[in-house]
Amino acid sequence: MRLSPAGALRHSGNLFAMALDVVRTMPRRPFQAREFIQQAWFVASVTILPTALVSIPFGAVIALQIGSLTRQLGAQSFSGAASVLAVLREASPIVTALLIAGAGGTAICADLGARKIREEIDAMQVLGIDPIHRLVVPRVLASMVVAVLLNGLVSVVGVAGGYFFNVVLQHGTPGAYLASFTTLAQLPDLWAAEIKALVFGAIAAVVASYKGLTAKGGPKGVGDAVNQSVVITFMLLFVTNFVMTAVYFQVVPQRG
Repeated sequence: MRLSPAGALRHSGNLFAMALDVVRTMPRRPFQAREFIQQAWFVASVTILPTALVSIPFGAVIALQIGSLTRQLGAQSFSGAASVLAVLREASPIVTALLIAGAGGTAICADLGARKIREEIDAMQVLGIDPIHRLVVPRVLASMVVAVLLNGLVSVVGVAGGYFFNVVLQHGTPGAYLASFTTLAQLPDLWAAEIKALVFGAIAAVVASYKGLTAKGGPKGVGDAVNQSVVITFMLLFVTNFVMTAVYFQVVPQRG
């Protein structure tokens, strides 16, 4: 489906308006606790294993690249700190976001899109039930919570994988690798990564919900909406990641 510049601008505005509606509706009572728990469990069940499996080669590649570079520069003692920083600051939130968008986001979009083409969303509105409050908010909160927890899992698995490949395959020194953790890394790096994961999870769920609620054209329209939600989410994630990283470097002083 090709969009004119005016159509793309209109969809962007509608997406932003829906995000504001989600934020405005979050404090509203009653809170849909059952829907939140079900969605959190579902998103976690479809993303935990793929996220853990993807984080291992991510950590391994980072460790191999940094280990080779530090050996060329004669700074092997800093390979551990550099690997941990790369995994903690960038790899963990990005891997988490991609899996949340690719697995959880597509399921959310398909579910809401199927409800839309079956006219369940219209029936809810006729009955005076707000779909944003009833369906979207629990899914957004579930994606945010699961993204934060998965980010911690990716960090642990990625650092452990990097340690294994650096020490075993590149014959690094275990003591130097572990001792260099605190040379450059600091606690705000972890908090920044968790905030990134929280924001990325919200973006993935909001985009998936928007494309699902605006799906048209029957089952084919739902499939197109799922594909579009993944592409849009990936674009927004990388732009948001750049902005948040730039702000972090300006706000938090780095160790030298």
